[in-house]
Amino acid sequence: MSRVCVTGAAGYIATWLVKKLLGRGCVVHATLRDLGDEKKTALLRRMLGAAERLVLFEADMYDAATFEPAIAGCEFVFLLATPLQHDPTSTKYKNNTEAAVDAMRVILQQCERSKTVRRVIHTASVTAASPLREDHSGGYKDFINESCWSPLNLTYDFTNAHLNGYVSSKSLSEKELLSYNSSSSPSPAFEVVTLAIPVIVSPLTGDELYHNALKFMQALLGSVPLAHIDDVCDAHVFCMDQPSIAGRFLCAAGYPNMKDYIDRFAAKYPEIEIKLKEYV
Repeated sequence: MSRVCVTGAAGYIATWLVKKLLGRGCVVHATLRDLGDEKKTALLRRMLGAAERLVLFEADMYDAATFEPAIAGCEFVFLLATPLQHDPTSTKYKNNTEAAVDAMRVILQQCERSKTVRRVIHTASVTAASPLREDHSGGYKDFINESCWSPLNLTYDFTNAHLNGYVSSKSLSEKELLSYNSSSSPSPAFEVVTLAIPVIVSPLTGDELYHNALKFMQALLGSVPLAHIDDVCDAHVFCMDQPSIAGRFLCAAGYPNMKDYIDRFAAKYPEIEIKLKEYV
C-alpha cells in the first residue's frame, strides 16, 4: 500500500486526484491551507476510503516548512499547491513567484530528508511552455514540445498583471524542480517529473471571464489545448506507477485553436448560437 502526499488538496485537480488515489488503496496525506474550512475538508472526508486512509495536514506555500510533516513517510509527493495570488502580509517575499520558487526549493530538501520519497510529481502548466519566438516578432515556432519555455520578457494580447504573475510563477518554479534531476549529486535521492497540464475540460458557463482566459491562452500558445480531468489524473498516477521516470512532459494530444473548436461545435450542434467575435 503506497503512502503518498498531495499538496493543495482543495484544488480542482487535486481533489479528483485524491479520490483516484484513495480508490487505488493508497494512504493519502493531503495538505490544505486551512483545516478549519469545513467546506473544503468535508468534501475530502466524504470520499470512499477517506475514513481509513486519508490524513489531512495544514500547510502553506508562504511557509514551506509546514509541508514536512505531510511529506514524512511518503513514497510519492504530488505537488499541486501553487500561490495564485500574492499574500500582502508577507514580509519575506515580494510576489507569488518568489514564494513559489522558494517553496519548491524547501520541499525538495524535505523530500531528501525524508529518506522515503522515491518520486516528486509536479502539476505544471502548459502556460509555461509557450512556443512564442523570443525575437519580438510576435510569431510562433513551428513546434511545441518539452523544450519550449514561455518568454517572460514579452508582451502579448489579453494578458494582465495577474496572468503574467501566474506564468512567471509556474515557469520558474517548474525550472527549480527540474534542476534537481541535473544536480551535481551523482545519485539523487529521488526523481522529479513535471506534467504541463492544458485547459481542463468542464461544462460551458458562458462567463466572459473564462472566455478572456481562453483568448489569453491562444495569444500565449497559439492554441488552446484541452484535456479531460480523468486523463489528467491518470497521467499523474501513470508517473507514480513507472519503475523509473523523470523530466518534463506535455499532457495534450493536440493543439487546436479557438476557431477549430467553434467550427466543430457549429457543425455538430447547429442549433446553438455561437458568437464568433474575437475567437482568434
